[in-house]
Amino acid sequence: MSSVFLLYFRNVVPRIILGSYFFVGVTCLSILVRSSEVLAEDVVPVEMTIQDKKDLKRAAVYLEAIKTLRGGFLQVSSNGRVSSGKIFMSRPGRLRFEYDPPESILMIADGLFFVYIDRDLEQTTHVFLKSTPLSFLVQEKIVFKGDVTVTKIERPPGILQIKIKKTKEPELGSIQLVFSDKPLVLRKWVVVDTQNIMTTVNLTGIQTGIKLDPKLFTLPTKKND
Repeated sequence: MSSVFLLYFRNVVPRIILGSYFFVGVTCLSILVRSSEVLAEDVVPVEMTIQDKKDLKRAAVYLEAIKTLRGGFLQVSSNGRVSSGKIFMSRPGRLRFEYDPPESILMIADGLFFVYIDRDLEQTTHVFLKSTPLSFLVQEKIVFKGDVTVTKIERPPGILQIKIKKTKEPELGSIQLVFSDKPLVLRKWVVVDTQNIMTTVNLTGIQTGIKLDPKLFTLPTKKND
């Protein structure tokens, strides 16, 4: 893998949409050093109220009910980068992110791997889906405990925000799910990575319960790239 690709890979869209989880195995030394500094910190769960438990159950039921999803996304990073594209989801386990030009990025989750494809550089990188924060959204059973820990629940007017971290790897950052309330609808997520870069991914024009072509979640051949 070329140094140019590594530099591009670290600083463009994978971190923006997936957070630092995507960089296990290809991350730079500075990130590893920072991660080791926070390894000693334990994840601190939020003290649950009765309302918190009710809202987590509502969110889990809502997310599990989404079998397929299609729409657009607009992502904005605290480092100033802005990108957009299309998102497709088929639960369990399948995701597709198509970035709009000038980006040449395609990311596909096939149930086991999350695959990053840079068409311009003709580079493909695989990581296990379960090592990414978005694996939570496409797992068959949505549970706000066990592998993830809820660290914060907030309720601005008309909004429900739930922040989670990997229970055994809190040093890898966090993802906050943001719902509009009454009715409950997922509107965006916010990823904070090990470099403390915050990225907001806003969902637009979302449709659920539609039929999706299974080929959306298979890797393209070189002929079709």
